[in-house]
Amino acid sequence: MNRTSFHILRVGLAITFLWIGILIFKQPEAWGGYITPWAARLLPMPIEQAMMGTAALDIVIGILLLIDSFVWLAALVGTLHLIIVLAVSGITDITVRDIGILAATIALMADSLPSTFIDKMKSWQKKQSGSP
Repeated sequence: MNRTSFHILRVGLAITFLWIGILIFKQPEAWGGYITPWAARLLPMPIEQAMMGTAALDIVIGILLLIDSFVWLAALVGTLHLIIVLAVSGITDITVRDIGILAATIALMADSLPSTFIDKMKSWQKKQSGSP
């Protein structure tokens, strides 16, 4: 990904995560309504508390993306978070938006992985294929 598109995607996702985090902090009970009943029953705490934790996580992800620090980690956590959101919210009118944001976090993560991790993966692939 060229650096311009990387930064546009990074800042756009940062704003999205920050904005959603703030909105959840303002009305955690409303956002808790997106959780399906089966998932809500699994929570070890009230939905409002779980949503406050979700809001904090969204804001941390947004800040890390905005300040361009640990982008790969923020994108990884954002990816895992969105997979969980998709799993516990079911298919709704906003599912398509979450899939788009998930694709963006995956792209950002893939483009910002540390070179040491990439080198280890290449080395592992060579070992698996039997190449010296």
